[in-house]
Amino acid sequence: MSHETPVSPRPVRRLPHVRRRVVTARTLRENGVSAAAAGERCRPGGPWRMPLPGVYLLHPGPPTGEERLHAVLLYAAGPDRVPGRAPSGPGDRAGDRGADRAGGRGVGRTAFREARAVITGPAALALHGFSSTPPLSALEHIDVLVPHTRRLRPAGCARVVRTRRLPVPEEITGLPVAPAARALADTAARTGDAVAVCRMLTEAVRGGHCEARAVLGELARARLLGRPQLAEAVDVLLAESRSVAESLLYGLVRAHGLPEPCWNVDLRLPGGPHLGGVDAYWPERAVAVEIDVRDATDARGGTGSRGGARPQAYARKRERLRGQGVTVVHLTAAALRDRPARQAAVVRTALMTAPERGPLPYVEVLPR
Repeated sequence: MSHETPVSPRPVRRLPHVRRRVVTARTLRENGVSAAAAGERCRPGGPWRMPLPGVYLLHPGPPTGEERLHAVLLYAAGPDRVPGRAPSGPGDRAGDRGADRAGGRGVGRTAFREARAVITGPAALALHGFSSTPPLSALEHIDVLVPHTRRLRPAGCARVVRTRRLPVPEEITGLPVAPAARALADTAARTGDAVAVCRMLTEAVRGGHCEARAVLGELARARLLGRPQLAEAVDVLLAESRSVAESLLYGLVRAHGLPEPCWNVDLRLPGGPHLGGVDAYWPERAVAVEIDVRDATDARGGTGSRGGARPQAYARKRERLRGQGVTVVHLTAAALRDRPARQAAVVRTALMTAPERGPLPYVEVLPR
C-alpha cells in the first residue's frame, strides 16, 4: 500500500478531533487501520511515527511543540478519551466529553472541567507566556498531571505526575493547562536552581499571571515552603507583590483624579507613640490607604517566626489608627488591578465623608 493511498474510506487526517496530525491507536482502529498496518507505516523510512505508546504522528518528520503537547495529552488521558473533544451530540459517550470552551482570548478558567490529564510544569508556564522558562521546543520533558489512581508510566517526552489534587485547568490554545500558580509549584518542586525559581516567581506577579497568595498557597500545599532554596524566592515574591500594588495605587490616584496624598509615610502622635506606616495619607481628611498584604503573608503560613506575627501586627496597627480617628481603607493588588474604578470610588467616598465624622485628629506625618 502506497502512503499516498487513503488508509480508510474516511482518512484519519480529516477527523475533526485529530489535532496537528496526532492520533491514537483507538481512533485508527475505528477508521479501519489495524495495529499491524499502523506498525508497518511506522517502520524506518515509513510515512508515520509513534512518539508515545498508542499515539501516532501522521507524518515522518519530528513533532512540533504543539504536536508533542497533544501527543502527551492523548497518551495521559487514556485509551477511552480524547482530551479537549467537545461532545458533538447526544450520541457521544460520556467518556468523550471534553472542553467547555470559554470565549474571548482563547484562555478559559472553567474549560475542560472533566479533563483527566492536565499540562503543568515548565510547559504550562511557556503556554501561559512566561519568558523566564525555556520555550516548548527546548523542553526535554513535558509534565502532565493525572489522578493518583492512574497506573501510567512515564514514556518518551511524557513525564507523568500523579496527584490527589487535579486542578480545574485553563484552556490555552485548545489545551487543558494547569493555572499559573499550580504550574509554578510543580516546576519549583523539580528545580534546584534558586535563582531560576526566583525569576519565575517575580515574573508571575510582575506579569499579572497570578497573585502572590495563590503562589504561596500552592507552594504550601506542596510542602515546599520549608525548602531553604525557596526562602529568598518567597521574600522576593512578597516584595514584588507590594511593588506592583504600589504602582497600581499611584496609577489609580492619578487616573481617577483623586487628590494627591502623602506617599509611604509613618504616622505618630505629637511627642507620643508611633501609630504605624501607611501607603497613602490625606492629612486634611485623616484618610489612609493601606495595601493589604495579609493574604500573602497568611498563605506563607507558620514556616518562620515572621509568618504568624505579621497578621497580628497589622491588626494592632489598624486598631491604633482607628482609635485616633484615622479612616483606614484596605486595598489589595488584585482589586487595584481588576476593579480600579470601584477602588477609586471607595477612596473618594472616604475622602468626601471625612467632615461628617467630626474634628480631624492631629498626627505627625513622617517619611518612611
